[in-house]
Order: sequence, then C-alpha cells, then structure tokens
Amino acid sequence: MANRNLRGVSVSESVENRTSHTEQRRTRIGKRLKMRVPGRLTWRDATGALRFVSVMTRDVSDVDVFVECQVPASIPLYRLVHFQIERPREAAELPLVLQQGKVLSAVYRVGPYKSSTGTPQGYALRLLVEPTRATLPARRTHDEALALAN
Repeated sequence: MANRNLRGVSVSESVENRTSHTEQRRTRIGKRLKMRVPGRLTWRDATGALRFVSVMTRDVSDVDVFVECQVPASIPLYRLVHFQIERPREAAELPLVLQQGKVLSAVYRVGPYKSSTGTPQGYALRLLVEPTRATLPARRTHDEALALAN
C-alpha cells in the first residue's frame, strides 16, 4: 500500500484498486459462453424514432452479452435497448433469460471504433433482469404466471 499526500490530504492507494484489463475479465459476473448467435437490438433515438439493427453475439452469460453489429450503428452509452435472439437451433445452449424473448438491456460498454465507418464494432449489454428470474425454471404453470403478473 502506498500513501501519498495531496494538498494536505493523505491518500491511500492499495494494490487491490489497480487491476489490469485481464484481471477484470476474471472477475466478471456470470459464466461466459463463446457463442455466435444472430439477434436484434431495438431502441429509440434522441428524437424518439424507433431504430433497430441485426447483431451477432460474441459471448453471453445470464446477466450480460456482447454483440457485434452487422451494419454500422451508433448507440449511445447507457441507452436502454431491447435485445432478442432470433431463435436459432442453438437456443437450447443459451442462458434461460435469453430464450424467453425480448430482454430490456442497457449499453454499458461501447467497443472500439472501426476506422472505415467511424462506428463501434460492438456493444456490451447488461441484461436488466431480476437475479432470481435468471435462475427460475423455463416453464411455469398458469397460476404462477398470474401471480407474477400481479
């Protein structure tokens, strides 16, 4: 631990606070699966117009997904988007939350920009689901579905 004195205020700097990019990847939430599955993002832009883009997943987990855009698209950081898998054969291998249709998500990281288009190569999305919902069984009875809706 290093102590520094800045303008009369003592600042402690620990090694734990200085993590490298590879160390951050090891501490991610959820188990990541490398999967290339087609999907779709829909969102409203600053003017309120509905936008959409076809994407391909790069990796997925129960709580987040990284997608690569098939065509140039510019989505701002922290924008709320709806993410949906286009139901390929591999749907059984996907986390349960992604098999159930549209998932409200937030853009929490914008990938590096392509020099040819000036738009990001991809986006990291945080799936806005309740933690317990990600672990619920796929099939519910009619009474359970009504209880959740109320």
